[in-house]
Amino acid sequence: MNYTRSSALFAQAEKVIPGGVNSPVRAFKGVGGTPIFVKEAKGAYLYDEDGNRLIDYINSWGPMILGHAYKPVVDAVVEKAKKGTSFGMPTEIETQIAELAVSMVPNIDKIRFVNSGTEACMSAVRLARGFTKKDKIIKFAGCYHGHSDSFLIQAGSGASTFGTPNSPGVTQGTAKDTLLAVYNDIENVNQLIDANKNEIACVIIEPVAGNMGCVPPQNDFLAKLRLLCTEHNILLIFDEVMTGFRLAKGGAQELYNINADIVCFGKVIGGGLPVGAFAARNEIMNELAPLGPVYQAGTLSGNPLAMAAGLAMITELNNDAEVFNRLAEKTEYLHKGITNVLNENKVVHTINRVGSMISVHFDAAPVVDFKTAAKGNNETFKKFFHGLLNQGVYIAPSAFETWFITDALSFDDLDFTIDAVRKVSKTL
Repeated sequence: MNYTRSSALFAQAEKVIPGGVNSPVRAFKGVGGTPIFVKEAKGAYLYDEDGNRLIDYINSWGPMILGHAYKPVVDAVVEKAKKGTSFGMPTEIETQIAELAVSMVPNIDKIRFVNSGTEACMSAVRLARGFTKKDKIIKFAGCYHGHSDSFLIQAGSGASTFGTPNSPGVTQGTAKDTLLAVYNDIENVNQLIDANKNEIACVIIEPVAGNMGCVPPQNDFLAKLRLLCTEHNILLIFDEVMTGFRLAKGGAQELYNINADIVCFGKVIGGGLPVGAFAARNEIMNELAPLGPVYQAGTLSGNPLAMAAGLAMITELNNDAEVFNRLAEKTEYLHKGITNVLNENKVVHTINRVGSMISVHFDAAPVVDFKTAAKGNNETFKKFFHGLLNQGVYIAPSAFETWFITDALSFDDLDFTIDAVRKVSKTL
């Protein structure tokens, strides 16, 4: 494929934007080459600035669950924009989407809208600290909760040590309050809690990890984590920015029948516009200003365009009882097709899948945490990525990201993708 214009646009962008992109993964550092500049999208397809059509498997990293430029969402945004784009004052639509979200998601009474998933997770942790009057948090290696200082932490030297910053600008003082655990390892979590008794405010987790590829919880890990948090008076935070309204109406809480104390949302709840949210039962949410002492604010929170897009999106999902079954069926079909093709060509791999999230790892061993995800052959992934791109299939430009399936994908699109994998696998 020809990417002449994308290459020229990237060179132009590099002069005025750090790295030429406004979010690092877009720069193709993990796979090499020049990023693709998108001109427009419709349904299951991206159309780039060079006129190429690509089947899209990132879908804006999750929110386009019903496809790009989905008419009810577009119409809602257009109509709302005609009446003004921002007021900094309450609007009725904020209450409407809040009521719908609360009705769809288990174990929440109130919800606060913000502008991004990062902001939602950051605010949820502050709320947990304010509610419990404790300072430390546990997060899991490989789980991404945005770029707030508390989350940009790498492993320390042992189970009882604190994490250390993995980005300049994050202070040691911030890092000392973040403990890093191993995903799917309940004993490791237990050790951290024992070593920091009565100091841990919350455990925050992606209930299905999406930032080390798709990594499902194993061996009742979430249920055991719930019991451990309850036993030690620790709040359990589910970061459902990816899984919320995607794996089920009620997200991972519904799918796994596990109640979190605080739930974070983004992606789907904004219908493709910048939105995040966090929610909990009354006794926790009532600690937020203006009711309580935990401060959180935002001039553009509850922006009418974002609320209109989100309300249209989750209304569609709420009214279509079969959408999650269709998504799971298409993802399973893709999984089986890719597995067969890679096996035919003797390509060593493992595939993880939950609902409409899926990832291909080029290693034979099960991928259950960040350490096992990191064992994948990145050189093979680079060839795989660029091979699919040349065939007209766009997957995440990183071996550590899940693919997101959209309902707009047809089975012809899936067959096209499987055939593209067949062609590429012969070169791996």
